[in-house]
Amino acid sequence: MTTLSSVAPLIVFNPAAGNRRRQKLQRALRLLPGAELAETRAPGHAEHIARDAARSGRPCIVAAGGDGTIAEVAAGLAGHNSALGILPLGTANVLAHELGLPLLPEAAAACLTRGEEALLWPGIARFADGRQRLFVQMVGAGFDAAVVHGLDLRLKKAIGRGAYVWQSLREMPRYGFPPIAATLDGNQPLLASALVVSKGRFYAGRYMLAPEARPVEPGFHVALIQGGMARAMLAGALLPLGLLPRLPGLRLLRAGHVALAGDAVPVQADGDPVGNLPVELRDAAGPLRVRIAAAPRQTGMA
Repeated sequence: MTTLSSVAPLIVFNPAAGNRRRQKLQRALRLLPGAELAETRAPGHAEHIARDAARSGRPCIVAAGGDGTIAEVAAGLAGHNSALGILPLGTANVLAHELGLPLLPEAAAACLTRGEEALLWPGIARFADGRQRLFVQMVGAGFDAAVVHGLDLRLKKAIGRGAYVWQSLREMPRYGFPPIAATLDGNQPLLASALVVSKGRFYAGRYMLAPEARPVEPGFHVALIQGGMARAMLAGALLPLGLLPRLPGLRLLRAGHVALAGDAVPVQADGDPVGNLPVELRDAAGPLRVRIAAAPRQTGMA
């Protein structure tokens, strides 16, 4: 087991996240003496902070926030030897659930000092205009991305997950569910009305989507959904019950390369709006080291 008790990590935090998240951060910092705090100033700044820190030889750079902040920090670490640490302060904290990280700030801080390391294999989304985005958990195209694009960030800060429910109800009657053409590993395109390309099992929190997915492995699990507003309503009802994989019209397929096309179809990556289709998804060049909770020690007689 590798520990960081003698090494002060750099913690990257978005000050616009609100006072409640800052209070949680302060609780974690009490257990991380000497930790340096770097606050972001704009979208994408976390990636630059992490890259500069990794180039300087920092052994661990910590993303204090949600999946979007984690993805930005991870993008800065790509190609470097620094480990990714996580203080899950977001709304859904999907990757934290995926990795079995505790959500209490004090327990999450303990993982940074007394935890172990695992590998995390991100994906890369490349857009037609030349932009690219590293993602650690998922890319969604269609209705869920339309919800993310229209989300009121002030409402999200105030009521958390409830903002997504509210925006889903607003978006449902006006979203047209245009078709998405998904080409998996160069095969014939498949049509869907909504789609999620996932690195892990969970979606929107600790809700099961792709039971066999593992973020430590290359490749993707692709959830293709057929149907319009009625199917979206049913998906919303099954989600909190953990029954989303049983949604009628849902297909789960595996692929190493995914190309998505569609007319003005919005895209989200790790819960952040990132533009519209078309987009191509591939694995990152290699995995990242990530700090996780220490495995329970075995006790008893051999």
